Amino acid sequence: MNGPLNDTICAIATPIGEGGVGIVRISGEKAVDVAASLVALRSGVPLASAASHALQHADILDPTDSTGRTPLDEALVAVMRGPKSYTGEDVVELQCHGGMVILRTICEVLARAGARLAEPGEFTKRAFLNGRLDLAQAEAVLDTIRAKTAGSLRIAQEQLRGALSHEIDAVRETLIGLLAHVEAGIDFVEEDIAFIPTDELTAGLHLAHGAVSRLLAHSREGRILREGVTAAIIGRPNVGKSSLLNALLKTDRAIVTAIPGTTRDVLEEVLNIRGIALRLLDTAGIRDTADPVEQEGVRRSRAAQEQADLVLIVLDGSAPLTEEDRSLLREACSHEDQKRLVVVNKTDLPIRLDPTLLSFEKPDCAVVKISAKTGYGLDDLRDRIRMLLLRPDFESRETVLVTHLRHQTALWRTLDALTAVLASVEAKAAGELIAMDLRAAIDALGEITGAVSTDDILDRIFREFCIGK
Repeated sequence: MNGPLNDTICAIATPIGEGGVGIVRISGEKAVDVAASLVALRSGVPLASAASHALQHADILDPTDSTGRTPLDEALVAVMRGPKSYTGEDVVELQCHGGMVILRTICEVLARAGARLAEPGEFTKRAFLNGRLDLAQAEAVLDTIRAKTAGSLRIAQEQLRGALSHEIDAVRETLIGLLAHVEAGIDFVEEDIAFIPTDELTAGLHLAHGAVSRLLAHSREGRILREGVTAAIIGRPNVGKSSLLNALLKTDRAIVTAIPGTTRDVLEEVLNIRGIALRLLDTAGIRDTADPVEQEGVRRSRAAQEQADLVLIVLDGSAPLTEEDRSLLREACSHEDQKRLVVVNKTDLPIRLDPTLLSFEKPDCAVVKISAKTGYGLDDLRDRIRMLLLRPDFESRETVLVTHLRHQTALWRTLDALTAVLASVEAKAAGELIAMDLRAAIDALGEITGAVSTDDILDRIFREFCIGK
């Protein structure tokens, strides 16, 4: 993001397409003057004199009219003067009808009046640089927009309100206080003055170490709730993989026939499984075949299995275990970093699959019995999926969650630095060594909230945003 931060920027803030309302947002030192080029308040009051944070009924004037007084649309206009605005600057929002012609026309007029089109995430970046949000809160804005479940939305909102930032800032302030005492001791080393007793320093370090460890304890669950999980449904042809997908979605998404090999490509759908966004991949039946189209489907099925976090191995409960089933079970066992669940389908038919063979083939794999046709066992399947992905004692409402890999990495670096500090204190190392590792821990925590940041980190974060936010 290379645009000058003293520019006045504008952008369409609502999704592309038709809608009842479309919003154009303007921010910057000249936001009010630029907006006044096409806004006439129905009250007759000049836009520059409009009350802050109040909706005003206005006309959007047609820029092609030589008199400049022909209305192009009517709108509600809000002037929000800085620093009490989203960006911390003067902001004007035009709420007109949601057609692309009017919205683009407005942006063109604003550009001719002195604004430039905003880059992705530039409004939120300005909010961060102007101290309205810290970096973790800015990331939570994007998480709020992208939330796929009520749980991920709630976590994003908690972080937007500063729950994680408060935890990080508290630990960081503790460490800064300890560092001040250590550095004071270094400055007066010749006087042999101890500014903080060793046991007090150690206790403070242990408290910080414990707080960081608690944040890391559920970071895996936090990332799962934020990002979701990819799950591949695999199995030989005609065991009911597509029927399972349809049953979980409660709609006929996949074509289901009695002909083996009906599914030739990987179908993808996202659904909410017990609060977890599950990206479900319905794959082609895996078997040896001479059909080149089906061979490509099998190749894609294996690729989907490789990328999945969770594999659902579907077996036909109404038929004996086949060599193809055994091969799939053995192959699934070879991926130690994947979660696996055996799903025995077609329990509405007479059962011919011997369950003792499953424990022999895959003794440590959970098995759930279902009927995709009748819906039997689907609630049990949903429960088993959640149990596989989240710890049994996990309750998201009881803890502040770390949801980003960036945060998790910074916390691990903090923990490593604190471990080194504790070792140095125990070894009665020089104060300079203790101070060096303390600074490393403080800086790592600062990266999470943006107290310590680089242009590279900021660009990487904000370029993921949509334009207008």
